[in-house]
Amino acid sequence: MGILHRISGPVVEAKEMTGAKMNDLVKIGAQGLTGEIIKIVGDTATIQVYEETSGLKPGEPVETTGEPLSVELAPGLLTSIYDGIQRPLNLLVEKGGNFITRGLSVNSIDRVKKWDFVPVAKNGAKVKIGDLLGTVQETEVINHKIMAPVEGTLTNLRAGKFTVVEPYCEINGKPVQMLQRWFVRKSRPVAEKFDPNIPLITGQRIVDMFFPIAKGGTVCIPGPFGSGKTVTQHQFAKWSDTQIVVYVGCGERGNEMTEVLTEFPHLEDPHTKKPLMMRTVLIANTSNMPVAAREASIYTAVTIAEYYRDMGYDVALMADSTSRWAEAMREIGGRLEEMPGEEGYPAYLGRRLAEFYERAGRVQCLGSDNRTGSVTIIGAVSPPGGDINEPVSQNTLRVTKVFLALDASLAQRRHFPAFNWLRSYSLYTDSLDAYYTNSISSDWVEIRKEAMALLQKESELQEIVQLVGPDALPEKEQAILLCTKMIREDYLQQSAFHEVDTYSSMRKEYLLLKNIMRFYHRAIAAVDLGIQLKKITDMPIRERIARSKEIPEEKIKEIEFMGNEVDRAFDALGKQ
Repeated sequence: MGILHRISGPVVEAKEMTGAKMNDLVKIGAQGLTGEIIKIVGDTATIQVYEETSGLKPGEPVETTGEPLSVELAPGLLTSIYDGIQRPLNLLVEKGGNFITRGLSVNSIDRVKKWDFVPVAKNGAKVKIGDLLGTVQETEVINHKIMAPVEGTLTNLRAGKFTVVEPYCEINGKPVQMLQRWFVRKSRPVAEKFDPNIPLITGQRIVDMFFPIAKGGTVCIPGPFGSGKTVTQHQFAKWSDTQIVVYVGCGERGNEMTEVLTEFPHLEDPHTKKPLMMRTVLIANTSNMPVAAREASIYTAVTIAEYYRDMGYDVALMADSTSRWAEAMREIGGRLEEMPGEEGYPAYLGRRLAEFYERAGRVQCLGSDNRTGSVTIIGAVSPPGGDINEPVSQNTLRVTKVFLALDASLAQRRHFPAFNWLRSYSLYTDSLDAYYTNSISSDWVEIRKEAMALLQKESELQEIVQLVGPDALPEKEQAILLCTKMIREDYLQQSAFHEVDTYSSMRKEYLLLKNIMRFYHRAIAAVDLGIQLKKITDMPIRERIARSKEIPEEKIKEIEFMGNEVDRAFDALGKQ
């Protein structure tokens, strides 16, 4: 038991903390506020408090729990909405009203609900850590896999209904329950980490075609206010081929987080036609909540994501936004009187960001059944004024492999998703090319490179156009501008609110771009033959190509045949 000595916002000092360890959780004052030890000098401990510290005074008691900040892992995580230190918001409201009362302590996982446990292992078997012991139907769409927490001989395994704290088997004679605890700042172990050679299919054409994300990859989405970061993450959560979504609102404005919390429960999962919340965990830590809990919320989210990865699921972790997380570190660093780095951020900002993104990956899970799972981390960054030269954006870009540059000028022109195709990049392109070539089409890579070269050519021509006007260009270069406009408006532009256009399969993405490129090649050939560009511009097939993105997946044959229609239209034009 220690004594509170000094208070500086969310950081306090306690004396007489003999026996306390780094990262131990402590209870502070008469209200029992939760905190974590982040520095020890002699018997004096520096503690970051996860709750509002107003009203605390020196001399109040400080008691260590003897264990670090951990999350509870068991059936019941899905559909839950937690705060930054995994307290269920609905229970906090029930116990303390609409404003979170300080010092409240509630269980993260329901201790009363009984789950129907179905064993898959056999009594007497020698099990390793991570071996599958049984399953629990957590929601209608997700089967929760119960894994061995230790290795040894399995006995007394039985089917039935159990709470998360009731033993369902014994290993080496010791009872085992479904509830596990895991230290959030320590990544969960894996058997092997694989190369990023399988794409995360998002259904967003500009991403899948030009800036692909690998399963287990890392993505940075920086952008100014109103450029579409949140809608983009909604689209990734809804349409990407992952089974689990963990969404952490880290320091977002209250109204934005409210929008997420009200929209997510009503979103329909297009894969299962059930509510998306059935495979989602939400972690809400708004900008008016204590900064220390904001700093912890990222670790809480990634630990939950790793837990479902270990079951063999593909998990998408949406962090919105890591800028607010870094601001929390900056504030705590200032209270600790640490030497500030660039723009006041702590000198270890880059290391912390790297440690976080390093926990992504596609892996072989522990256990004997060769399960493969992945955690893909998609982090939004909110740079002040949209300037990505600030430290959080730059340090994030050093460790992430995909950069999707949101552009305010595109958003103002109502071009969504507002990714700037000349500034964005993906470092997974080369490692994923073999997959596209084998699974979609042998000329996928060639078409993508040619289309990107055209977009870069357009950027060069636009500089000339601004000086002399488009009519001063030769007709061949005007034809290039016509075709790049088709790429921009008929391919890269995609409506998140259109029932068909909101998602495109890989096959459809390929066919749409192939038809535009076929039009381009025939247009250039026609100009070389002396056909006027105005006749090419007025061709009805252009409108058909523009509308083809609204053709449903079940009628994809229409898009396949459109290439032949392009050829027939140009053949007819040449005979006029």
